[in-house]
Amino acid sequence: MQRETFHIRELDCAEESHLLQKALEKESGIKRLDFDVLNRQMIVTYDATVTDSEKILNMIRSTGMTPSLSLQKEKKWGRFILCLCSGFFLLCGLIFHHRIFYLLAIVSGGWYVAPRAWASAKHLSFDMNLLMAIAVFGAIAIGQSSEGATVTFLFSVALMLESWSVERARRAISKLLDLSPTLARVMEEGGVIEKKVEDVAIGDRILVRPGEKIPVDGTVLSGSSSVNQAPITGEAVPSIKQPGDPVFAGTINDEGALEIKVTREANDTTLSRIIQMVQEARTKRAKSEQWVDQFSKIYTPCMLLLALGLAIIPPLFAKGDWLEWIYQGLVMLVIACPCALVISTPVSIVSALTAAARTGVLIKGGIFLEVMGKIEAIAFDKTGTVTLGRPKLQRIVPFSGHNEKELLEIAVQLEMGSEHPLARAIIEKAALEKLPMMPAENFQAFKGLGAEGTINRKRYWIGSHRFMHEQGRQESNEAHAKALELEDAGHSVVAIGDFTHICGLMSFADESRPNISETIMAIKELGIKKVVMLTGDNQKTAASLADQVGIEDFFAELLPENKVEEIEKLKKQHTTVAMVGDGVNDAPALAASSCAIAMGAIGSDAAFETADIVLMKDDLGKIPWLIRHARRALAIVKQNITFALGVKAIFIILAGFELATLWMAIAADTGASLLVVFNGLRLLSWKSTEN
Repeated sequence: MQRETFHIRELDCAEESHLLQKALEKESGIKRLDFDVLNRQMIVTYDATVTDSEKILNMIRSTGMTPSLSLQKEKKWGRFILCLCSGFFLLCGLIFHHRIFYLLAIVSGGWYVAPRAWASAKHLSFDMNLLMAIAVFGAIAIGQSSEGATVTFLFSVALMLESWSVERARRAISKLLDLSPTLARVMEEGGVIEKKVEDVAIGDRILVRPGEKIPVDGTVLSGSSSVNQAPITGEAVPSIKQPGDPVFAGTINDEGALEIKVTREANDTTLSRIIQMVQEARTKRAKSEQWVDQFSKIYTPCMLLLALGLAIIPPLFAKGDWLEWIYQGLVMLVIACPCALVISTPVSIVSALTAAARTGVLIKGGIFLEVMGKIEAIAFDKTGTVTLGRPKLQRIVPFSGHNEKELLEIAVQLEMGSEHPLARAIIEKAALEKLPMMPAENFQAFKGLGAEGTINRKRYWIGSHRFMHEQGRQESNEAHAKALELEDAGHSVVAIGDFTHICGLMSFADESRPNISETIMAIKELGIKKVVMLTGDNQKTAASLADQVGIEDFFAELLPENKVEEIEKLKKQHTTVAMVGDGVNDAPALAASSCAIAMGAIGSDAAFETADIVLMKDDLGKIPWLIRHARRALAIVKQNITFALGVKAIFIILAGFELATLWMAIAADTGASLLVVFNGLRLLSWKSTEN
């Protein structure tokens, strides 16, 4: 048995994978087919004694696709240029009323469709490509070239949007890979040697300097520093790392040098598992089929057989007029032309996507709009989603005769040279209060713990509550009780002292987004059954924020894989689950959800690319509007499909009683197409302020 990967340029969605399955799965020697649509790959397991890679390449080529055993150079603009040409020729045809322009629009718009439609016909796979081809040729045959050109153009637009969406998701993986450095400094007897991360073994000691990314997962052996773990855990405040603490690949060492013992190989790090989960979730999603594709497999052959039967059976058995019944068969073929049915969905979806884009909501395909219309549960990431993603100075609590202004002045002078997020929050507050910002004299920093300095000839210190205890500095019962109260409320606490007493406390917390409570309430009023919050933060912080914004259910202290587990649990309870997030750590959960929504302005590249829907202005208030908009779009799509099929049903009955004429069928089909187009275009007027 042999397993080989084939790269297929046209493999963008489930339709191509179904056609490939139809063409290959019954061939001798082929044992198994697996598809990775995200990377345009088909993995074939085959018996090398029966077939070989060259024969498989020829089988793939028979479907009209272009296979290769190595990565192929992307043709980025081909589809776009042909789609643009199709639209241009269609416009020329409408202006000059000349058939040649319509034919040119059909050729350019159907350039990528025709080979696959022909392959589908050969393999008796009645998919959307064949359905579209039949619609176009039917329109040309009855002299409605303009209608055929319109269908071709709209279909090429839909295919282009689909290809673009998959390509955006594909680039997310390479951006995730960029998070982890390729080299590591390994400490050996002869000194420090740089090695490729894949050559670093479990148990090796590595050195990570300030400002560098940690290359592999490990445990701190020596050194102390704050580490920005946002890429993995999503926490806004860097985590203090000391000997014995775990560290993760892709996180950033902020301050001190760290000596780390490697605990996982490069291909087994938390970051690599995040990447793998994104790939697996995307691959599973690509196997889903749209309803129209399934329906077309039944509709098209049935209508063709019905037309053939109408032309042959009555004159053969009822001794009717052959010419009359052949004419009725032709009428049935015109009725079978699914132009209105084919147009009904893309026009409505494109209109809805355009209206959403105007309001700052980027939806990467019609399927995701449809899912949002059926959503039953929504999970929110905490940091950077429910909150703004940065700590803010919340309270200043003075003791021993000091006041708030004095404490802020001391703190800002001690933190002037620090890049720590809490220090930046202090500086930001001092700037708002227009306080003088002079650095303290004889400044001394304690990596990841705190700092000391001289202000007006007096020595002061600033640091965490833990730092205060480690230095043996005494605090009053009042200060201790207040610090515990603030920590219980989910705040990070910083103490300030002058070596004789505690001057006061400062508390910091990530600030919730404006109007988040109103947004959560509006979502619930729409009938969403479950709203939950997922976070890597501690239980107390999560509980405090959830209570503040009105979210009853939350799950805290989650790593990326834990978030995926919670999403999977929600999916078992509710059919469709949306996930809203912003960080790389959210990428697996976003990919595992039914519909992934990312914060576009501040979100990480990976979350942006992994998402199906992007809020370009980070406005969570758009989510209730999006749900209403999606439901309205779904309603219009259903109206269009019902109307298109209803018209056809009426004319099937009329043709059966010899009451239909060819011109009536043409008029009905064209009229139905125009009506579904106009009905779909109504979505363009759906404003973000409408309810």
